[in-house]
Amino acid sequence: MVSLLKPFIALYASMLILAMSLGLLATFLSLRLTLEGFSTQVTGMILTSYFVGSIVGTFFCRYLIKNVGHIRAFTALAALATAMIMLHGLYISAVAWAIFRFFTGIATIGMFMVIESWFNECTEPQVRGRIFSIYMVMCYLGGSLGQQALNLGDVNGQTLFFVIGFLLVSCIIPIALTHSIHPEMPKLEPVKLKIILKKAPLGIIGCFTAGLMNSSFYTMGPVFCHKINLSISHLSYFMTLTVLGGLLFQLPVGVFSDRFDRSIVIPVLSAFFSVFSALMILASQSSFWIFMTATSVFGGLMFCIYPVAVARAHDMFEPKDVVNVSSVLLLFYGIGAVIGPIASSSAIALLHSAYGFYIYFIVISAASAGLSFFLRHKEIAQIIPVNEQVDFMIMKHTSQMAMQIDPRSEVDETALELETED
Repeated sequence: MVSLLKPFIALYASMLILAMSLGLLATFLSLRLTLEGFSTQVTGMILTSYFVGSIVGTFFCRYLIKNVGHIRAFTALAALATAMIMLHGLYISAVAWAIFRFFTGIATIGMFMVIESWFNECTEPQVRGRIFSIYMVMCYLGGSLGQQALNLGDVNGQTLFFVIGFLLVSCIIPIALTHSIHPEMPKLEPVKLKIILKKAPLGIIGCFTAGLMNSSFYTMGPVFCHKINLSISHLSYFMTLTVLGGLLFQLPVGVFSDRFDRSIVIPVLSAFFSVFSALMILASQSSFWIFMTATSVFGGLMFCIYPVAVARAHDMFEPKDVVNVSSVLLLFYGIGAVIGPIASSSAIALLHSAYGFYIYFIVISAASAGLSFFLRHKEIAQIIPVNEQVDFMIMKHTSQMAMQIDPRSEVDETALELETED
């Protein structure tokens, strides 16, 4: 196993450090904006510009990487992200921070694309599943560790900006020193959007819903904690355990989704999450560790919606279409991620209560569950036999390049030969 992982150690190390920096960055900026006196809605609008940048970066960074190479592109993008972080610390302004977040979004999605396309080049088909799973674990683990780094400095000072900058610069080192060859950017042949919407509406709805909720958690979670007077230490535990819950629940939820019809699993999961979000309001008013236990389950359910939705969409297509279909799924996730912070911050502001945070999740997940049930009942969503469903994979939203190493994208060569003979 060690020999199999050796070519990927540098990539894993860079991904872990990058995920740590991004995990700390999202939480710290959200909290800092609140402490600086910005309203909840303004905070949401500033932070949502990061997700706009991510969508733009998906198109721009592909050409950058192709023209200058992976190492140069990664170095330039990491430098851009670091520069934006330093500017956050030097100048505090709503408009300026929105611009900084926009360019940070472009830079970070580009760095994900570099690492993931490199994985694709170096991954052999027989170990693709293990390499992909470990990579996704690194994403979650790094995000969790980054939350704890919030305790390394005064949130009202400049220290944490330097910590984030240090991590971003450090993630260049393993990439710059690797002996691996420069990979080629994989080619993508787009699948028509109309076909995907028609064949996989549940997958589209699930990914859009996940975008609405995941981005809202990362941007408004710290605001919620501040409003209910949690200490910085307790806030970091809240964020850490929610993200870790998202990782730990992936396996049991994945097994469940593999054994049952996903056209039922998706609405049931959303409905259950809606009910549990309501229970979180009660849990938040009990003892701290009961609240932390509950938030682990909350995160586990929330972060599982995206991978189950992706698996459901892939049930409807051939393996050769996985990457292209995933590009559309990521687009809808991105659209949801742009809307999420603005919608959730508005819910908190309009209800004049921090618990508008959970009410937002209740409404969104309930609406998603209702729409999914409706589509299945009207036979708009096709029912796939359980034995024909694709395998569930641990997943976290990164870039479309991750789908290149998703083992579900491997075409069955035997089946392909038979199809050719026919």
